[in-house]
Amino acid sequence: MLRLLILNLSSILPVIYAHKVHVGNKPQVRVTTALVNFHARIMDQWGDGGGKTWTIANDSYHPFAHRQFGGGKRREIRGTNMFGSGYPYGAWNTTSIARRSFPFGVWPLYWEDDFMDSSEVGAQLDTIRPGGHISIVPLRTTKENFTISQDEVYYAVGDSQSLISILISYVTWCHASLAWPTRFDPTSPNATVKLENVLQYYRASSFALASPAYSNPNSRNASY
Repeated sequence: MLRLLILNLSSILPVIYAHKVHVGNKPQVRVTTALVNFHARIMDQWGDGGGKTWTIANDSYHPFAHRQFGGGKRREIRGTNMFGSGYPYGAWNTTSIARRSFPFGVWPLYWEDDFMDSSEVGAQLDTIRPGGHISIVPLRTTKENFTISQDEVYYAVGDSQSLISILISYVTWCHASLAWPTRFDPTSPNATVKLENVLQYYRASSFALASPAYSNPNSRNASY
């Protein structure tokens, strides 16, 4: 099941599309970077990403004005199990995610103890986080076979709209059990999953697949 989840997430996670806003009958998330001039792009679940990068204007006092956005391609979406991975560009500091670009249009996750300066995109900005506040959803199968037990559970962590987008595909085509995302506080001591439980990061560490049964002993070595 784990291999299937990792492969499928690479194929169905929404990625930014750098051209004009167009909403069709498919899962899409609007990313707004200014309150004037209609500065916005679309994250498209089935798109390939790419296109030109652009710079967030300072005309609306965006908290990340002057940062680069977009340009990341779907084939670049997979990171590793280390926070800070999955950046096709902009990872100029290997021990901090602060002041990095947003190649896929979304912000990285944040973790307890301001790990790798991730409080820069912390809970204080969740109301304007692209795709909505950080959420979590369990991933279980509804069909037992030789390799997958119905007791086997993984968790997806990311913005709420991206989670809903991937669930549409998982429930429809991959026999995942029905579940809705719930709000998730990565800094809570009682969090369902923690930094060391992450199996794989995606989209510049903005999305993660995790399991409480897994522990990465190197997860807190802030150097990626």
